[in-house]
Amino acid sequence: MSPIINDQLNEVDAVSTPLCHIITPVGMLGYGLNEEENAVALRHLVATGIPTALILDSGSTDSGPDRLAQKAMGQPRSAYLRDLRKLLKLIHQFRVPLIFSSAGGDGIDEHVREIVGVIEEISAEKGNEDYSFKTVAIFSNIEKETVRERLKAGGVRGCGPCVPDLTEEDIDASTVVVAQMGPEPFIDAMKANPDFNVIVGGRAYDPAPYVAYCAYLAGLDTNDVHSPVVQRQMGGFTHMGKILECGGTCAVPKSHGAIATVYKDGGFTISPLTPTAHCTPVSVAAHTMYEKSRPDLLHGPGGYFDLNAATYEQLPDQRTIKVRGSVFHFSKESGPYQVKLEAASVVGYRSLFLGSFRDPILINQLDKLLNLVKVYTAEQHTHVTEKWEFDFHIYGKPEEGVENPSPEVFIIGEALAPTQELATSVASTARIGVIHGSYPGQKATSGNFAFGIGGKSVMEVGPCSRFTMYHLMDLEEGEEGLLLEDSSSTHINGVNGNGIRKQRKPLFTQSVSLIGKGDRPSSNAPLSFADLPTNGIKQNGVKGIADVKAVNGFASKPTKLGDLAQVVRSKNSGPYEITFDLIFASRDTYLKVKDSGLLSVKTVADAYKLPESDILWCGFFDPAQAFKATIPRIRAGKRMPGGGFMENDVHGSQQHLPLVNLKLPEELLASFAQD
Repeated sequence: MSPIINDQLNEVDAVSTPLCHIITPVGMLGYGLNEEENAVALRHLVATGIPTALILDSGSTDSGPDRLAQKAMGQPRSAYLRDLRKLLKLIHQFRVPLIFSSAGGDGIDEHVREIVGVIEEISAEKGNEDYSFKTVAIFSNIEKETVRERLKAGGVRGCGPCVPDLTEEDIDASTVVVAQMGPEPFIDAMKANPDFNVIVGGRAYDPAPYVAYCAYLAGLDTNDVHSPVVQRQMGGFTHMGKILECGGTCAVPKSHGAIATVYKDGGFTISPLTPTAHCTPVSVAAHTMYEKSRPDLLHGPGGYFDLNAATYEQLPDQRTIKVRGSVFHFSKESGPYQVKLEAASVVGYRSLFLGSFRDPILINQLDKLLNLVKVYTAEQHTHVTEKWEFDFHIYGKPEEGVENPSPEVFIIGEALAPTQELATSVASTARIGVIHGSYPGQKATSGNFAFGIGGKSVMEVGPCSRFTMYHLMDLEEGEEGLLLEDSSSTHINGVNGNGIRKQRKPLFTQSVSLIGKGDRPSSNAPLSFADLPTNGIKQNGVKGIADVKAVNGFASKPTKLGDLAQVVRSKNSGPYEITFDLIFASRDTYLKVKDSGLLSVKTVADAYKLPESDILWCGFFDPAQAFKATIPRIRAGKRMPGGGFMENDVHGSQQHLPLVNLKLPEELLASFAQD
């Protein structure tokens, strides 16, 4: 194949042959997508004759444990219907496959089947009589007995230093257990069903379907773990998937989707789907830091990929980045293949009340009143034998000694109890105390509290959940794949290492169905350019870099770290950790901050009032001109996973202000004054 040159792609050297194009329409199925943008991209890419696919993610633990504990889908079913209507229309028109993982938000078997049902519903709608989709569903539920067996054999450990040891009680309490699949089940499904149109995956490592599509097309042997060529290919495929699974987050400004062209040697290019956005070497390099505890070595099923030798090259169109140099290290080189287990359980029921205080006399002594309310609530429930909890979320309380000309403090009272009835009783009692409690200097004797939002005095919000599993489980050889009719492998050492020969079968299963009443196309080959549908689509021009410039400067007189950084963000790195990224627009600014000694383990520990031993990772990442630090999730002074009772930032995205507000030292300020 010759190099590809068109509006969407840049000229590349002929040494590396294009393997495929991948479009990610949006970072999460159910969030909404632009059908026109995707159709424009497909028209260009399919015309090249190079295999093209739509691949995207559909799940996460970021939103807390409720999905797993309560079998709640991540988005309303109507949102999946909306997005899949658009996607199925596109793959029908352009004859490209659709692959997504973690169906329904958590990837449990029940939700995989539900999403397959959505595809069936859409295919049966009026106007879709021509639809015909060979659909493969891949299931990732793990039997509790399997987990219990591995735990007893010492084959289960926490995923990271903040995750507590797994117990038998945790296993028993879990509603359902899923494992994050690697690419192997997807590859096996593609090999077994080469004429597939849709793959609906259960819970999977986010890059897994991307890696699988590339590895399948390349004929990659993932068992050849010592081959440098395979390590480079897998490194590139995984790096690409890690960037693309978040859609256009790697772009400036961040946008819905992104496009990758992947090459057989593992190199790839990335560009945003939105014509008015662009990628830069820094924006792409920085994305590998996103949601990860460290920026350089990223672990997943079957090993980790190493970014220390990766390069990021801006191509002539000033919106596309070519990436090379990532390397994958297989865990089989030194130990077993591992998958991450995820599970959660229901721990009780919650009730809330909410409203605000506006009287400055009360606001100045609010803590005292709220403590008295807690005492009053406990006194009214001395007859209750069950354990219950209650506390306040407080927003907008002025700092001591700082005048607030228009004070209003908003609170939410949150109760947790074994039954909904008791939780409501606790919340209702506390609400009465908040409204009618007395305090020194009180003048507003009719009531203390503005309430009535939503027309409810107390809101019963149902079950409360907690994570029970976020652990790595060792697999036996061959278990990481997809169970097909003849899938089995013999091993001398079983789980207990007792030398008895055992048949170990893959843990993951599939079902295959033909959905729709249309005729199957005679060939899966891409349409010729003349046959490509237009449907009135406007061919939007790609704007030049001058039209989409990022704001790269900083305040004329910087005083805080936030004045210097282009990006300052916090985010979950799994349910048990929060990670911080500071990205600097210019190399000069980055190096001055790096050399100043301002950012260190001690700085981060002091900013977040933690012992230095609690800083899980801290350092600079030169390719992204960035600093990263990772800490445990702390709530009420204890290490706690995301979600559950008294959670108020489940994504961890609002924890960055202590770093934003770090005062710049005089020496650093002086270095900028000299410029």
